[in-house]
Amino acid sequence: MSITDEVVRANQSYARSFTLGTLSIPPARKLAVVACMDARLTVELMLGLKTGDAHIIRNAGGIVTEDAVRSLLISHHLLGTEEFVIINHTDCGMLTFKDEELHARLQQQTGTTAVSPARFHAFSNLEENVRGQIQKLRSHPWVPRQIPVRGFIYDVKTGQLNEVAP
Repeated sequence: MSITDEVVRANQSYARSFTLGTLSIPPARKLAVVACMDARLTVELMLGLKTGDAHIIRNAGGIVTEDAVRSLLISHHLLGTEEFVIINHTDCGMLTFKDEELHARLQQQTGTTAVSPARFHAFSNLEENVRGQIQKLRSHPWVPRQIPVRGFIYDVKTGQLNEVAP
């Protein structure tokens, strides 16, 4: 049995006792979070959130990509979120490579060039990366100035969330 088969079977059990069908579309806490996809981060638990409290946007590195901006703009302008949080973390895989190296490796392994992704958004400094993501949002013309944008680094060894000063 594949892992996908296992999770589909688990979903059948979940659906039998499902009670969240009446949650509203807008997030109850009016919060949107951009976080890394790392499997060690359980975003809702680390932030004391429940299902329906926040929009959680995840990708490799917790990067404010074009797609993350798209999601945040919809989250705010159409669904009423009022605060944005960015979460990176210690021991992140994005610290372990450079974009050019991964691009060359993939091209060599596959024997072909690809147009997408244009960048992998690797970085070498967590604090600088968080500050850069904050700046991307604060400088975007469609993100209202009154929206708080705060950034944090989650310590995967201690569970502690530490704020990064902009």
